Amino acid sequence: MRASDRAYAMLREDIVEWRLPPGTVLGEVEQSQRLGISRTPLREALGRLTADGLAAAHNGRGVVVTPISAETVGALFELRQALECQAASLAANRRDPAVFRGLRTDFDAAAARLDADPEEDPARQGYYALVARLDSAIDAAAANPYLTQALGNVRLHLARVRRLAKDNPARLRETASEHATIAGAIAAGDPSMAAAATAVHLHKSLEHFNTVHQLLIREDLFS
Repeated sequence: MRASDRAYAMLREDIVEWRLPPGTVLGEVEQSQRLGISRTPLREALGRLTADGLAAAHNGRGVVVTPISAETVGALFELRQALECQAASLAANRRDPAVFRGLRTDFDAAAARLDADPEEDPARQGYYALVARLDSAIDAAAANPYLTQALGNVRLHLARVRRLAKDNPARLRETASEHATIAGAIAAGDPSMAAAATAVHLHKSLEHFNTVHQLLIREDLFS
């Protein structure tokens, strides 16, 4: 792997996982030393992060991790609803029913595990991996490479937002049920229900983000 690719992957993961929170200055000297690479490949990596929208030039301070605000998340969800509802609808028309019946069963089981061990990190990690499986199954069933490409960038930003919910077991259990409904509608070959279930899930997710965002602002943990 090229040094710039490695730096990009490491920085992207650090941003998504909040090890580099919004507003963090990505200084060339500091980051090149931390990652063990020269400044030239680091600049390439920072350029790619900027193109992704995860970083941006800021007032002569170099490159910083972009903020997450209610406004930016609202815009993200507007795009997400258009893309994901269409993907779910297409998947319902073109799916392998067995794949999505299995996913529904897995989400039902995941909800039970989160109920039993709401603070258990492996249960959460397994749940996020299951969500990724559903995303991949919908992409494959929808069979539209342009739609899949557009969703890829949206999901990259969504991963940062989603981390705000990981300390809320009740919301995770709700999302497991919502994802089970989406998978079940796709398995049944009902495009209208699949799109509607996706829209409900996205609405509730945005409501949850706005609630958490306001709490963090009041606690002075978020700008």
